Amino acid sequence: MPELPEVETVRRGLAPHLAGRRILRVDQRRPDLRWPMPVDLVQVLTGARVTELRRRSKYILADLDRGPSLLIHLGMSGRIRIEGEGLGRFHHDPSILPRHDHLVLETEDGATITLNDARRFGAVDLVREGAPHPLLAALGPEPLSQDFTPAVLAAGLAGRKMPVKAALLDQRIVAGLGNIYVCEALFRAAIHPARAAGRIGAARTGALHAAILAVLEEAIAAGGSSLRDHRQASGELGYFQHSFRVYGREGQPCLRAGCAGTVRRIVQSGRSSWYCPACQH
Repeated sequence: MPELPEVETVRRGLAPHLAGRRILRVDQRRPDLRWPMPVDLVQVLTGARVTELRRRSKYILADLDRGPSLLIHLGMSGRIRIEGEGLGRFHHDPSILPRHDHLVLETEDGATITLNDARRFGAVDLVREGAPHPLLAALGPEPLSQDFTPAVLAAGLAGRKMPVKAALLDQRIVAGLGNIYVCEALFRAAIHPARAAGRIGAARTGALHAAILAVLEEAIAAGGSSLRDHRQASGELGYFQHSFRVYGREGQPCLRAGCAGTVRRIVQSGRSSWYCPACQH
């Protein structure tokens, strides 16, 4: 499942071709993905201008000049492809089959923006004014925003008996974090993933906050992590998977300087966690 860096990478690649542009034509090729698409989707989008392209947690939001915002969730296999005359050469993956092209937008500049989703776990919806969207209503602070401070993180973890790994995956505490980047941040902060969230002191919470920001910023700069389906909007792979320090490295030596430990994997709430037992406590 794409996490915050992958979605932000796609948003940044898409913004020059969609933000500020008018959508001239909409081709909706099926009525649903994971959930039904709005029955008035084509009507709302056709002729609308995208005033801003932003991200909230793991969702891309295109604000329109006529009220609603378009919400896109990439799900497990969703990809956005940009094509058009004068847009340069894009990297095409032969595994992306046209039969999985489910929504196509054509802009006034001649760009064609296609949502391709082979497994259809993604979603397309409209966020209407005055009606909190169920996917967005309970989200916590954005980790790369000024709203996410060490004090905010400490308040979110305070008194919780659940493992810190589970707490960081709770989108109500902090939005957008997923399994990869939580594992990597906990390693950098030298915190065991099974440690109770409420038993992390102020100094270590500060280190965890800094680790979360560093991991996310480095991953975005690398175009995200391409493990299976993720591609940037240009079609290129992300490269942060080459910088993993614990994720997917079970049985390999710890990469922390001076540590002689070996990376282990445990299962927490049905999900794998990788960590070094020698230096994460």
